[in-house]
Amino acid sequence: MRIGLVTNPEKQRAEAVAQYIIDWAAKKGIHLVTGEALDSYLHNAGSTVRYPADLDCVLVLGGDGTFLNVARKLAPLGIPLLGINLGHLGFLTAIELSGLQEGLDALARQDIALENRMMLEAEVIRARRAPELFYALNDMVITKGAFSRMIRLRVSVSGQYVDTFPADGVIVSSPTGSTAYCLSAGGPIVTPELEAMILTPICPHNLYSRPMVISPTESVCISMVTQDVEAMLTVDGQQGVVLKKEDVVTVRKAPFYTRLVRLKGRTFFAVLKEKLQEGASNDEPV
Repeated sequence: MRIGLVTNPEKQRAEAVAQYIIDWAAKKGIHLVTGEALDSYLHNAGSTVRYPADLDCVLVLGGDGTFLNVARKLAPLGIPLLGINLGHLGFLTAIELSGLQEGLDALARQDIALENRMMLEAEVIRARRAPELFYALNDMVITKGAFSRMIRLRVSVSGQYVDTFPADGVIVSSPTGSTAYCLSAGGPIVTPELEAMILTPICPHNLYSRPMVISPTESVCISMVTQDVEAMLTVDGQQGVVLKKEDVVTVRKAPFYTRLVRLKGRTFFAVLKEKLQEGASNDEPV
């Protein structure tokens, strides 16, 4: 097996856990790709360069934010990702520190399952400029600027006008992202095997705006009606793009998936209960 290891150095126990994985890989005869070699691979992920040779999977050592960042880079290549939680919630990660040895051994035995998670593509069209494309595993969010005032967003689906929302913004999320910002804004929880887009207004100033679940074959077009106010497109809560009145954002299903490694027996509903109902912590030592 050839396995990559991405580590978030800002996490408190990242160095110790990374060394634990390096020692484990050496004992199992697994070739671990780390450091500059993997950095070069991630840097060239969007090109035709495959350096180093194809990886069986990539271990992502960090929290959900680290996982989202790596997913956007490696999803086009179809490399499976396995997250090891060093963060607070860890909804996207498959292994907690309390079960690190067990999870790594299951990976070595190939006693795992693979899930394809739908991603989103956002096309930003501006006057007199080439369109820009962005990709997200969780969500595309259009929100107001720094001033505390509503914006009016015109929304249509595949050319059919839906409504103009007076709100703080609009979230378009994938099923994976339905348990993130979408959930906090009152959107539904959608199981990840169901492909769909969830459109959720943020603090709408009317009595009838409700979240909508939209087919993945459709496209959601959003433009700003409010004049002289800047808005922001945020990709997975990590990339920010300033929008102006003339700009149009179209969100659709991406042409590729994020592939997740899951331990057998760890179901979506078990994770949902653990993370959202019980608020399980990640305090166990390695």
